Amino acid sequence: MAYLFTSESVSEGHPDKIADQISDTLLDNFLAFDENSKVACETLVTTGQVVLAGEVRSDTYLDVQTIARDVINDIGYTKGAYKFSGDSCGVISLIHEQSQEINQGVDRGNKEEQGAGDQGMMFGYATSETQNYMPLALDISHKILIELAKIRREEKEITYLRPDSKSQVTIEYNDENIPQKIVAIVVSTQHDEFDENDDKMLAQIKKDILEILIPRVKEQLPEYVQKLFNNDITYHINPTGKFVIGGPHGDAGLTGRKIIVDTYGGKGAHGGGAFSGKDPSKVDRSAAYAARHIAKNLVAAGVADEILVQVSYAIGVVEPTSIFVDTYGTSKVDLKNGEIAKKVREIFDMRPAAIEERLKLRNPIYRETAAYGHMGKEPRILTKVFESPYNGRITKEVELFTWEKLDYVDKVKEAFGL
Repeated sequence: MAYLFTSESVSEGHPDKIADQISDTLLDNFLAFDENSKVACETLVTTGQVVLAGEVRSDTYLDVQTIARDVINDIGYTKGAYKFSGDSCGVISLIHEQSQEINQGVDRGNKEEQGAGDQGMMFGYATSETQNYMPLALDISHKILIELAKIRREEKEITYLRPDSKSQVTIEYNDENIPQKIVAIVVSTQHDEFDENDDKMLAQIKKDILEILIPRVKEQLPEYVQKLFNNDITYHINPTGKFVIGGPHGDAGLTGRKIIVDTYGGKGAHGGGAFSGKDPSKVDRSAAYAARHIAKNLVAAGVADEILVQVSYAIGVVEPTSIFVDTYGTSKVDLKNGEIAKKVREIFDMRPAAIEERLKLRNPIYRETAAYGHMGKEPRILTKVFESPYNGRITKEVELFTWEKLDYVDKVKEAFGL
């Protein structure tokens, strides 16, 4: 029997995502000037205020207020009418030094013997239903908001857009778990005040979303996905009506509150640990990236059409306490899930220091992860510039989204005889 599955995304201007981007930009700056920094930085945003908290051990010092303000302005909160602006908001820093009791269980004389920064379980997931091995509903949801942000910044069409927005996509699958059609799309976007009455305003917004935004999104999609769009899609465009008050003035934002948007849109599983603001010694982040890297390479190599990888750790312990694999019955190799997991452990070194080294995680690469998902993006080389009144100006060439590389496909094929 056919079934429906839904995923959502939120824009870079959503209050929780503002918090994530500030936390990750602070992390990038710490790592840029001291790659051995230990950072766990949380951000709260609300009307006219930003509060920074958390623990840091670093040899560098930052102007955290200026960094936070620059992020807010980059996102687009630059006008007094938004009731939240990078130039006028207050920024309070409550960041303090990391506990030595935690640090002693992580740092070791031999870097390879670095212990996990915390206990917990992390998940990675991949599916063959899209070209980037991501769940389709989430992939489309992200693309809708990425394109909406481009339109906002172009200031040529739909010129009334403000930074806060959300999307949601529902897809119908058949019994073979193959997408059949898009059933519903939700887009809620913050907007300027209109001169017209509410009904005319909503009609204009709906017209612009359907005639400008959606066609631009469809153009980016492969033909087999474009065919899922149909005349029977139910569109809910700003279903609550007027959406002028948004961003941190409409809702408080906190780091780490969009962990499903950040990962797989409800597909697979999530261990509960957020990513943003955490340096890679925190396995909540690094092991989740490593698990995605494993799952994606396994699916790309043809081990299965859909794979979930779980890894778990104990704080201060070097080796993972477990590795689990679920192929959801889609395995193409004559091995049980436990046997696949055993081979995974042989192929991929899952010690925290090895993950950091393999995926180049001690680089300032995290601002780009903090909106529109940490998974499914194209790996690329980027030159980034960091400036500080205390440390001067440095330029770094970094590789983004290394966990999305298909660099282990040949090793996987060899190990599995594919």
